Amino acid sequence: MRGRGRYLDDLALPRMLWVAFARSPHAHARLARVDTAAARALDGVAAVVTAAELRGVARPLVPRLADAGFTPTAWPPLADGVVRFCGEAVAAVAAASASLAADARERVAAAYEPLPVLASLDAALAAGRVLFRRGERRGDVDAAFARAAHVVRETFEHGRCAPSPLEPRGVLADWDGEALTVWASTQTPSILRTALAAALDLPEPRVRVIAPDVGGGFGLKMHVFPEDVAVAALARLLGRPVKWVEERRENLAAASQAREQRMEVEAAADAEGRLLALRARALSDGGAYHVFPLTGALEPLGSAGILPGPYRTPAYAYEALAVATNKPPLGAYRGVGMTMGTFVMERVLDLLAERVGLDPAEMRRRNLIPRDAYPFTSASGMVYDSGDFPGALEQALAAVDYERLREEQRAARAGGRCLGIGLACYTEYTGMGAEVFRRRGMEDVPGVEAATVTMDADGAVRCAVSFPSQGQGHATTIAQVVADRLGVPLERVRVLPVDTHAGPGGSGTFGSRGTVAALGSAGAAAELVRARLQALAGHLLEAAVADVVLAEGHARVRGFPDRAVTLADVARAAHAPPPGGLPAGLEPGLAATVHFDPPGPTFSGAVHVAVVEVDPETGRVRILRYALVEDCGPLVNPTIVEGQIHGAVAQGIGEALLEEVVYDADGQLLTGTLMDYALPKAGDVPAIETGHRETPSPLMPGGVKGMGEGGTIGAPAAIANAVADAVRPLGRTVCRLPIRAAELRA
Repeated sequence: MRGRGRYLDDLALPRMLWVAFARSPHAHARLARVDTAAARALDGVAAVVTAAELRGVARPLVPRLADAGFTPTAWPPLADGVVRFCGEAVAAVAAASASLAADARERVAAAYEPLPVLASLDAALAAGRVLFRRGERRGDVDAAFARAAHVVRETFEHGRCAPSPLEPRGVLADWDGEALTVWASTQTPSILRTALAAALDLPEPRVRVIAPDVGGGFGLKMHVFPEDVAVAALARLLGRPVKWVEERRENLAAASQAREQRMEVEAAADAEGRLLALRARALSDGGAYHVFPLTGALEPLGSAGILPGPYRTPAYAYEALAVATNKPPLGAYRGVGMTMGTFVMERVLDLLAERVGLDPAEMRRRNLIPRDAYPFTSASGMVYDSGDFPGALEQALAAVDYERLREEQRAARAGGRCLGIGLACYTEYTGMGAEVFRRRGMEDVPGVEAATVTMDADGAVRCAVSFPSQGQGHATTIAQVVADRLGVPLERVRVLPVDTHAGPGGSGTFGSRGTVAALGSAGAAAELVRARLQALAGHLLEAAVADVVLAEGHARVRGFPDRAVTLADVARAAHAPPPGGLPAGLEPGLAATVHFDPPGPTFSGAVHVAVVEVDPETGRVRILRYALVEDCGPLVNPTIVEGQIHGAVAQGIGEALLEEVVYDADGQLLTGTLMDYALPKAGDVPAIETGHRETPSPLMPGGVKGMGEGGTIGAPAAIANAVADAVRPLGRTVCRLPIRAAELRA
């Protein structure tokens, strides 16, 4: 906000070169030849490399998944022999300036022999290009369908999305002859370090990754990409720092994308509208390669796993598949898997409500998990630790005066207006640790986070953590947690940039794990420092440790406010022991490191209510009102929670009504600029009314849960239900995201 941030593009080193990538115009082709002579001839070009130069220097990225249904892929730093999507890099230019590198890449002449293109789910499935397949069955599904009074069968689709952070990808690498230092716009510094060490055949201690300020990530920047490997390899080959900052067109064409999925679902209910069973087949377009480290299994498996939502569903069977097409890989994006699963489940409930003759709110009342049923094992086997969805539903309905809204809707319809009201209830898994990732078969995600808290001799506090921020306010939240435990003013705590050499290793920031990680690592480390401060202060004040209170920068004796010493004096004694030394059992210094493996997942959730109006002549959708009640356990910083909700709902609105990456039948990108790929603007986002409900997690420190993805999970489903409600009198329905205006017109 103050212009003081230092992002990847703000960094420069002496003798630094800029990198640009020449990319394939074909979605699938044999790479017959790459002629780099004209590019090399430009004055100021230091190097132009192809797969031939990097083959013995850098290995492909080969993410792993311990699952019998998994087919691995190898994504090379530069296309080696074959290009598999339009935009795949075939050569890298290193030059004295960014503009010169961009000019030189235009002189790279590649000869291609086009190959058949698979550009759709159906084509890839017909060709047998399956990247991942898993099936599960719980309960007697067939018997439940046989006795059902009502059965709904429908197919739902979700188009491709582009995560589109404000700051695109970027990496700066420097090789000093012995070790590699990398500055990267990343969510996962430790995972990036491990991947680069493996790709370049280096011991991990000889690779250092530093995360400067990061301008948004949304899941995109938790991945390791071939460009990261290529830039690091170039730095090692040239012995000079090299930097690459992605252009927006590259981001839309060559970064990982998200969501593209089709789900065929059947739902069975009894005569009163109570769910009996679900069947589902989740089919994702995984793109040309598995993305590192998550693989293409994440989207379909996540959708199938979360589909039962916060509802009692006695029986469930699903198949989850990812197929390979000639498009960029499918990767993580805020709400990965859960957005599709929630969209499908909430639409199914509304369809069942219509079939049974129930109001959508009543349909949910009859199926939501009661508060006293937690911990609750879902139909997909997930163990929900806590929640109160019946309470949250009633709170949300009261907040919007739901019955009055329905009366207004009836009056509007009588006047020819298409007004709709949509509900969505969802639960999201957050705060996952190592056990969750191992159960999923993920071998490249450690799951552990760590923090080191140090009080220096002047009483100032430093905190080094393993999980960077991308705008979520981690520094504020972590400082708040540490300051509270140590009794120091907030401004005396500094949270350091994540640096794999200067701080502890971990996994990173993703999957709504930030607050859980902060309390489990930084909070716990601060408690250890606090105990040492109290012990030393008790010695200095000649008081029992249990009577020492730390607050406002002082250690005081409980009940005797005049008996006090500043924490700076206590810290000075810890770093420079007084005559007679420290008490027995206390070592010099005030520092503690805690590694924390979250025992979750813990489950957050919310109820969203959207009110929309559809213009029957144009199909345009206008959001008139948006309200929600969020349950993410105790709120550490309510302002940051509300900010996360607002941002996520804005993204969910874009996903519901605007955003789609479109390819033609030849795999050519048709939405390659922000003139074509429609992100939401300020005028598209209404005022957002938020309410809170706190059901603490019994698993996590402080009872906290994650909540960074919820708005993006709930908003598309709520808006889809509202639009479907609005156009029902026109004989229209909603089975696809984004919702296209042309399909809503009367």
